[in-house]
Parts: sequence; structure tokens; C-alpha cells
Amino acid sequence: MLSSFFHWLADTVLALGYPGIVILMAIESSVLPLPSELVMPPAGYLAAQGKMSAVVAVLCGTAGSVLGALVNYGLAVYVGEPVLRKYGKYVLVSERSLDRTEQFFRRHGEISTFVGRLLPVIRHLISIPAGMSRMRLVRFVTFTAVGAGLWCGILTYLGWLIGRHGEAVDRAIGPYVHHVFMSYILPGLVVVVVGYVLWRRRRAAP
Repeated sequence: MLSSFFHWLADTVLALGYPGIVILMAIESSVLPLPSELVMPPAGYLAAQGKMSAVVAVLCGTAGSVLGALVNYGLAVYVGEPVLRKYGKYVLVSERSLDRTEQFFRRHGEISTFVGRLLPVIRHLISIPAGMSRMRLVRFVTFTAVGAGLWCGILTYLGWLIGRHGEAVDRAIGPYVHHVFMSYILPGLVVVVVGYVLWRRRRAAP
């Protein structure tokens, strides 16, 4: 079951191709977080099978991450913090997450747009305080690209290692798929179910 799920991810990434990696990583880097762990390791696995280029996959993942980060940056500049705080909850961006990210940016300064790319939660939100502080766009893109490139490279290399295990792939990917399922898929399903139940109750209320 675990290996089937991973192979399904790999088949999906292969079907979408390099443009799909750009789009998926742009989503991952925006206010609609999609775990990069679902995108780049399968690309690395495909690279180990000779079906993709690891270098091109990393470049596409980096480009997508920068595009998504620019969306957040633009929202912070042109929409503003009050609107993001008011409506962020509808795209699973809590005020607590925003507070945590802003504190991280204030504590570490502009370099946090690089470091933040390697940290969960902060990764896809660090662009917001950067935009609110009017960080220079060239520096923002540079730091984001370097951090995102490093992160994409790490994940792609892990996927490549999985692909190199050959017949032992089940043993290799078991812990990875378990982590993805428990950390992302299961909580996501819970959020969807709870949200649906609350929505139905609100509609049914007089």
C-alpha cells in the first residue's frame, strides 16, 4: 500500500512533467500550502529511474517556489496585513502562524527569507512580512531562490536515494510515506471533514 501510494505520486509528477512541478511548487509556496514533500522526492525518484533530469526538476521546483513567494509578497504589499489576517483562515493561514512568521522575520531580518525556506509553516509565509516591510525585490528573489533551491535539492536527492534502493524500495519509502500521511494527508482530511460539518450546521441554524 505504501509503495503503491509513492508510485502513484511519481506517476502523477511524471504525467504533469516539468511545468507541473513549477505549478505545484508555486502552490506550495503561496497561501495555499501544498507539501513540497509530495512533489520533489517523487521527481528525484524519477530521476534515479532515468525518466527525469534531477537538475531540471530542481530548477523547476525553485522557479515555482519563487513564483509562489512573489504572490505572497504582492498580497502583503497591495492587499495589506489586516485583510490577510481577516481572510487568511479561509485558506488555512491562522493568525498564530502569521504572528510566528512575523516574529521570525523581525528577529532575523531579511536573511530569514532564505532560512525560512528550510522551516515548516514559516516556509510559505515568510514572504508576507518581507512584503509588508517592503524588502527590496531583488534581494527578496535572490534569498528566496537560494533557500528554495537548497530545499528542493535536498528533497530531490532523498527521492533519488529512494529510487536507487531498487528492490528494497518498500523498506526505503515506508517511513517517508508514513510521515507524509500522518503529517499532511490525515490532518488535511480532518480539517475538511470538520469544516464541512460546521458549514452544514451553520446552514441548518435558524
